[in-house]
Amino acid sequence: MTQVPPTTVPTDPARKVRTVIWILLAAIVGAGLIWYAVFTATKPEPDALQPVADAQVIREDSHRLTTPATEKAQLVEFLDFECESCRAAEPLVEELKKEYGDRITFVNRYFPLPGHANSGTAALAVEAAARQGKYEQMAAKMFESQPQWGEKQDSQAALFRTYAEALGLDLNQYDADVAAEETKERIRKDITDGKALGVTGTPTFFLDGQKLTINSEAQFRQLLDDAVK
Repeated sequence: MTQVPPTTVPTDPARKVRTVIWILLAAIVGAGLIWYAVFTATKPEPDALQPVADAQVIREDSHRLTTPATEKAQLVEFLDFECESCRAAEPLVEELKKEYGDRITFVNRYFPLPGHANSGTAALAVEAAARQGKYEQMAAKMFESQPQWGEKQDSQAALFRTYAEALGLDLNQYDADVAAEETKERIRKDITDGKALGVTGTPTFFLDGQKLTINSEAQFRQLLDDAVK
């Protein structure tokens, strides 16, 4: 029996182009559906996208380092005791406090960075000292001794406790305050405010509620001069 060869269908160029277009459209739609599914699964809840309504640059319980008789401005610093930049800025901040402290209220707020293993522990130690009236002394000790404990991965809580002892603190109260949820919440509040206000690193300064971009010491001083005029 003679086999009949299959019939050859002529190629239609227009049909081939339409086929390619449909394949591309299907691929695009499929990619879009995958992107939407991933985005829907990972996007924050609507409430998380909203700014924190009650975020404040300074709060009633914030640590005020100067108390001018006539306040003309407020300078708030969000800081991390394990941050080398904060330690480097500290001498200048101390100078500015002496020069402008009779007109500007200097305020410190906690902002321990997640990349620093002991910054949160240091903040707890400083806040515990603050509850016995020794905020500035413990904060100064943290910056002074930072090269000894900074960048270590193991807890430095025991070392910080020796600082508390050297400052003459009641160690039973100190231990209780370090462990207290109230102390931790006090620090969390500063972090929450800082994040809502756009703080991403330390030190970050706010002058009369405005976040500063500081390029030099001279510019910093000029900003303060302008604020107290």
